[in-house]
Order: sequence, then C-alpha cells, then structure tokens
Amino acid sequence: MSQFHPIIEAWFASRFAAPTEPQRLGWPPIANGEHVLIAAPTGSGKTLTAFLAVIDRLLRRSLKEKLNDGIRVVYVSPLRALSNDMHRNLDLPLREITELVEQSDLRTIHGEKPTPIRVGLRTGDTSQSQRATLVRKPPHILVTTPESLYLMLTSVKGRAALRKTETVIVDEIHALVRDKRGSHLALSLERLQALCKKPLQRIGLSATQRPIERMAEFLVGSAESREPTADGRHPFPVAVPPPAQRALPFEEQEKGLRPTAFGQRLSAGQVTIVDVGHSRQLDLAIEVPEMELSAVCSHEHWGQINARVVELVNSHRSTLIFVNTRRMAERVAHQLTELLGEDKVSSHHGSLSMEMRLRTERRLKDGDIKCVVATASLELGIDIGYIDLVIQLGSPGAIATFLQRIGRAGHAIHATPKGRLFALTRDELVESMALMRAVRAGRLDVIPIPVAPLDVLAQQIVAEVAAEEEWSSDELFETFRRAYPYRDLTREQFDSIVQIMAEGITDTSGRGKVYLHHDRVNRRIKARPAARIAATSNAGAIPDIGSYRVVADPDGVVVGTIDEDFAVESQR
Repeated sequence: MSQFHPIIEAWFASRFAAPTEPQRLGWPPIANGEHVLIAAPTGSGKTLTAFLAVIDRLLRRSLKEKLNDGIRVVYVSPLRALSNDMHRNLDLPLREITELVEQSDLRTIHGEKPTPIRVGLRTGDTSQSQRATLVRKPPHILVTTPESLYLMLTSVKGRAALRKTETVIVDEIHALVRDKRGSHLALSLERLQALCKKPLQRIGLSATQRPIERMAEFLVGSAESREPTADGRHPFPVAVPPPAQRALPFEEQEKGLRPTAFGQRLSAGQVTIVDVGHSRQLDLAIEVPEMELSAVCSHEHWGQINARVVELVNSHRSTLIFVNTRRMAERVAHQLTELLGEDKVSSHHGSLSMEMRLRTERRLKDGDIKCVVATASLELGIDIGYIDLVIQLGSPGAIATFLQRIGRAGHAIHATPKGRLFALTRDELVESMALMRAVRAGRLDVIPIPVAPLDVLAQQIVAEVAAEEEWSSDELFETFRRAYPYRDLTREQFDSIVQIMAEGITDTSGRGKVYLHHDRVNRRIKARPAARIAATSNAGAIPDIGSYRVVADPDGVVVGTIDEDFAVESQR
C-alpha cells in the first residue's frame, strides 16, 4: 500500500485487513499507466484493484491543481444492472475519501480545497434529465454500458464530455468478446482513443477466460498502427516473452504476474496480465432425480427435482437458482412458490422491469427471501449479498459459464463456493459429467471471438463520420483496423461497406437510404443529413425484438415485457 496517498491508504485500512493477491499484483502496473488484464476468481477484489489505483491518481491530481469537470475514467460493463450496482458501490467510498480529505484539512498548491471526485452513470435506465446533467457537468468517472458509450461517442455533447478520458476499465470482458457486442465495443474504444488523440490506458477484468493472451489482445487492440510519442518513444514498452510462456489448449494458467506481447500485432505495446488462476476450492455435485432420466424431462421428473430443490433451499440461508431461459425462470419460480410460499421465492431476468429486478436484488441482499430463480441476469458481479448455495438447472453449456455462476456462492475472499448441477435429461447427464470432470482438471473452454462482423462495422462507420462530419477514408480504415476483431480487415472490405452506405440501402418500403458521401478522388467521407439519426436509432448489436409491456391491474404497475412472438401465440 506504500504506493498510495496516505488518504487512500487510510481508507483502505479502515475497510479491509490486507490486499488480495490480484490487488497486490495489479496495483503497481496500473499506477505505472500500463495496460493491465486481471484474471481472478469472483470475490477476489478485482474491481477495487482497478478503481483504487485510478482514484489515487485523481486524488493526487486534485491536490496539485484544480480537478476540472471532465470524464477521466470510463468504466464499461456488459449489464445495465451491473453498471447501476457499480455506481452505487463507488459513490460511498468516494464520499468517505472526501470526508477524510476534509478532516485532514488538505489544500491544493494554491491553498484551495481539493475538488471532490465525482462519479456519473449513463445507461439505458438513465433519465433524460440525468443525461443532460451528465454532459453539462461531466463527472470524473463515468459508469456505462457498451451501447451508451457508443451513443455518447455519436453525440456532440457526449464527445465533448469524453475528450479528457485517460483510462478505460472493461469489466467482465469475457462476457462481451464472444459475440458482436464485443466487436461493437472494440470499435467504440478505438473511436474513443481517436477522439482523445492520445493512448488510453486499458484495464480489463474477468473471472474466467481462455486463452488469456487472446483476451489481452482484444482489450488493447492491434498496436502496430499506434503512433510513437513526439520524442520517438512508444507509449508502452515492449516485452516479448519466450514461447514457453504462451498458453496451450486446456492448459491451466500459470499463477502470477507476467508482461506479455502478442506477435506482430502487439509489437509496439505491452499488456501486463495478472492471472491468479481460475481454480478455487469448490463444493460441487451432480444431482439427478430418483427416476431414470430419459430424452425429455417429464412431469414426474420435475416433481422429484422440485422436491430436492426445496430440500436444498430449506437447508441453506440463501439460494440462487440459475436456468437457461426466461420462460423456465418463471415456470420454476411459480412451482417453487407453490411449495415454499410466495414470500420466499422470486424471479430475476431481463424481461422484468428495472424496479422489479432491483426489488428482488435488494430483498435477496437483505435476507428477506430465501431463493431467487434467475437467468444470466445475475450471473455477473451484481451485489446481491452472501449466497450459500447456487443451483444450476440444466446444463449451462460452457465450463466458464458454470464457474461464473457457481462463483456467486461464497462470494467472499477465502470462502468456498457451493454448487449443485441438476441434469434434466440423459444427454445433459453425460454433458454434466464431462463438464464436472473438466472443472476438476482445471480446464476452461475456448471463448470464440467473431471475426470482423461487417454489419457492426457499417454501423460504426456511419456513426463516427456523422459525429465528425468528415473523415479521411485512409485514417478511418486504420483506426478501425486497430480493433482486435478487425485486425485482418482488408481495404477492399472496408471500401465496399463505405460504398454501400454511400450508394444507398433499400428498406422494406422500397426506398433507398443514403447515409454517406464518398469522395473517391480526395479519399474523404462525409455524413449526409440522415446519418446521425440512423446511427443513434439503430445503436448496438443486441437484436431488436418487438415487445409488449405487461401491466398489472388495477394498480397499473409495470411488471415487465414479453416478446412479440409470445404475445401473439398466447392470444390463439
């Protein structure tokens, strides 16, 4: 802790006995401004590893000079709920640190009181008035999601608020890289760096991932195009490890700290990987009903499964049950409510309103309910208090997903996660046995990363050109090629997307929509009037599914939403 300001050191000592291993290994490289990827189990203090070092940096700056308004740190998480939770969890420590500063009567070099460090939130749940306040008086730390970051990068006021950004923290990075949302975020990070006109320190946090080197590549992008500083130095030093340090398929990651560079693409950059391993002491078992499993899970099977689940719930203080679909979440919650009582069971998934989800999270954290049935909405690091037991109904489909969910139990340092995996069919039993064997052998499945999805690229090209009004096609191509998923993007592919956006796309009404003007002679791209509206109204890579609000009469309480197909089918 000697590298921290005494105020930060005092605050940490008042809350924690000692730093965890990720914190001890991660703080020095973060303080040095290096790119850092932290891979550690759930509950090991990863988030504080990232934030305490950057908060210390902001505090020291506020004591030297006035800390003007402007976002310096951008924290990105894959879930709105996780961002909301992080905003709450940051607010209290920052207020406590401000109180310690005031008690110490510290002053800037000009004799003024230091500016308190402020945190702001921008997600899909943020009201219009809060968004306006955020860009009018930008906080020093912004908590957001990939889609909201994209929208800010596409608006004039949002870009002005983001221009001073120095550090980007990407939480639960493994949950993003596997699909087009990750590709979309990778392009947004390159847009942010181009906006700030300087290298951004990038910090990635993840509980489970393999190969870890590929995750680090995704985090920082392709560095071969990054320009050196004015004095000829590269912004981050070079470190090329011997081949023996590279991970092999299903190889358990070496424990400890290692600077790693990744071939030609990262020859001008360095990522420090803090890997304390994904292995923990786990209390795991497979559960099966007394009846022999068949190709499908019958009513009789479900009856026996529910009886065993009730037995487990009653023998533990708090239980989190994971299922793979929203429909199953409601079905299981309904069945358990009939067996345990309405006041002991709740459900949690993306179709429920934010108010309903927050209420469930709060009740679980306060110990008011014994059991919550959830989809992946509670898989990541949302603060729901201490969980005794995690139950997985049906195969989770991936080792990393299973470990992430089981890690929600015993979510504390040195605690032992306890989980029970229920196989629902014969095939799932075989899969569950293979999964359990892999976990005990310390193996992780490979997380696939999409290769240059062109629909995402088209959206980001239109958005960036609309935000800047005009771009050199050569510079824009190089900017987007720095994103890891687009490292092998050819100029022909890029030009074809630009040309499609310039010649027009025919919509369902038969009318062609043109978003860009492409000057091939001067190699310039300009935005047409419809570009900004198109970019903001079609934001992100989450599928757009028609939905209906569900309102409970007579109070008019919004319960949540159901998708269009379900609404139509239920009326037949």
